[in-house]
Amino acid sequence: MNLLENPALKWIHFTDADKRFAYPIDYHGAVLSVRPDADGVGGHIDLLYRWEPNSYCHFHRHVCATTSTVLAGELHVVDYDNGVAGEKRIRAAGDYAAKDPGDVHMEHGGPDGALVLFNLDAPDGRLADFLGPDGETLTTITLEDMTTGRIARQAA
Repeated sequence: MNLLENPALKWIHFTDADKRFAYPIDYHGAVLSVRPDADGVGGHIDLLYRWEPNSYCHFHRHVCATTSTVLAGELHVVDYDNGVAGEKRIRAAGDYAAKDPGDVHMEHGGPDGALVLFNLDAPDGRLADFLGPDGETLTTITLEDMTTGRIARQAA
C-alpha cells in the first residue's frame, strides 16, 4: 500500500465546527488496518493522520502504547506534564517515536502540514482521550469508534 499517494483511503476530517477551542483544528485520519485480540475487546490499529499546514489536532492523551513515524512534512509537538507545557519539539520526516500510555500532548502540522503513521496497541480497546483546555477528559476514543464509523459521526 502506498501511504503517500492512495486515493482508496477513506479519510475522516476533524475540525472544530463549534469553535470550542482557541486553536485551529484541521486534520484527517484514515484506518489502515485493525487486528483484534483473541478476546475481542482489544487489539492493534494502524492509522494514518494528515495535518493541514499550521493546524492542530485535538489536545489529547494516549491511553495505550503508541508508536509513530513522520512520513512527510513536520509535526510540531508540545508535551504536557501535570498540566505544564514543555518545550516544543519539531519532528521531521523520518522521525520515529515510541510512547507509553499516559502521554499527554498537543500536535500541529508545520508550514507544509504533516503526514504521520501511528501504530497503537490497545489491550482494553481504548486509544486516546480528547482533552479540554484544563486537561479534563471530553471523550475517549476506542477501537470500536474507529472501526464502526462512530468517530466519523463525532467528527462531523
